[in-house]
Amino acid sequence: MAASIPSFESTALESIPSIANTLRSSFHSHKTRPLEFRLLQLRKLYWGLKDNEPLLSAALAQDLGKPVFEAFLTEITWCENDILFVCKNLAKWTRDEKAPDIPLMNLAFSPKIRKDPLGCVLVIGAFNYPLQLSLGPFIGAIAAGNTAVLKPSEVSPATAMVMGNIVRDYLDPAAYTVVQGGIPETTALLNEKWDKIFYTGNAVVGTIIAKKAAESLTPLTLELGGRNPAIISRNADPRLAARRLLWGKVHNAGQVCVSENYILVDNEIFPAFLAELRVALKDFFPKGVENSSDFGRIVNQRHFRRIRALLDASNGKILIGGHMDEETRYIEPTVIQVNDLDDSLIKDEIFGPLLPIYVVNDLDEAIKIANDVSVTPLAVYAFGKKAETDKVLRETRSGGASVNDSFCHASLPTLAFGGIGESGSGAYRGKQSFDVFTHRRSFTTTPSWFESLLSIRYPPYDGKLKKFLKMAGEKPNFDREGRVKKNLIWTILTLGSNGSSGAATKWGTVVLGKPSDVQVPPK
Repeated sequence: MAASIPSFESTALESIPSIANTLRSSFHSHKTRPLEFRLLQLRKLYWGLKDNEPLLSAALAQDLGKPVFEAFLTEITWCENDILFVCKNLAKWTRDEKAPDIPLMNLAFSPKIRKDPLGCVLVIGAFNYPLQLSLGPFIGAIAAGNTAVLKPSEVSPATAMVMGNIVRDYLDPAAYTVVQGGIPETTALLNEKWDKIFYTGNAVVGTIIAKKAAESLTPLTLELGGRNPAIISRNADPRLAARRLLWGKVHNAGQVCVSENYILVDNEIFPAFLAELRVALKDFFPKGVENSSDFGRIVNQRHFRRIRALLDASNGKILIGGHMDEETRYIEPTVIQVNDLDDSLIKDEIFGPLLPIYVVNDLDEAIKIANDVSVTPLAVYAFGKKAETDKVLRETRSGGASVNDSFCHASLPTLAFGGIGESGSGAYRGKQSFDVFTHRRSFTTTPSWFESLLSIRYPPYDGKLKKFLKMAGEKPNFDREGRVKKNLIWTILTLGSNGSSGAATKWGTVVLGKPSDVQVPPK
């Protein structure tokens, strides 16, 4: 008989302290430190996912109406491939590193950097990609040699329960466990002492967690959302911009923290861009969106009403879409032209398939608006010629960016991903998932034969300062005005040029003569 999705059940509150104590004791027993133990757990987790692919796909459909293709593209296969990548590289990552930038006289101390696990860590996942955003950091925690508690989002309860059963059935229960529940269970977890907390979600909850972590000086990674701008210059390709940005809003029914929250489009290209949006929507859903198995649903009624309220509060004009069905939690991809930067669809993070557009006069205006709306969004998307997109990247800040695409950078599994400022702190994915749960522990080994050379550091210090300054003192290569000094040899070699390219030109002139002196042989 095929396995079924279990009903959601919260972890008993009174059991949480003992769960944390068990994991702390396991870490201090050093059982998770050996490389082979970590690899074994990761391999078991891989097969746990493989064995439960149909159940995970069904759970994702139950929670979010997630299409089967999207379930494998962004959740199941993503996590499986992440495990395989980590297993392939983990031995290399865990090796001691030779410390860089060590002066010759200090090499005798054999300075190295060891990759130590942080300890017992807490991972709190999100509802929109309930598998990927929970297991992604969890995989990193295992790889780095920590013990870990995973707290999935209760907003996607079916996926949370299936994931919990996989961890229970396939991993060492003394080292890894899942705690299910909502605010009370999360609060109980935060009352425990952790060596690292990794949270993915909204800024309101992120602020609460950050305050709680600060009480015990617990290091924290925050992966938050953002009011991410897409900027379309007058020289952009309207068809590509329309198709790629529309995909960013219909994927996962727009419940993507890194998708564009609003579009700033040059007035010259706006009509063509709008026309291409209509074409792209028809191409993506030739039989209509509502009845398509390729379009998801809003996760629950509360979030449905939140998105609807944002649209109701907007003074913008609906250009495409607008249909909603609360019973099925369906919101049609909807394009709205807004004329006020205080509009609800600009000020707030939408996290749904609404696409507000604000028309601008030029690129400078678009960049100014983007910086005024949010100085540190999770992402920025720039469409146009290279000079224009370079200007956008140069004059904005964000956690990441994609040029001429919607969240391409966030779709590369081995590229570090994270926020900045109000969109979060820290990064993970690929090797960075290992690094974020690792302490880079510098250490040296002082040989006994070096004692005579160390005598200068021991008291009494009389007569030692001059010797020390002669040994350790360095001289700057710049003068009091901050200008770099040039020595005689360099001046001769470069023929007085400021750089190597200028020197090459001058030496070419010396060797070959002036261009006018070069004789071209007759044909």
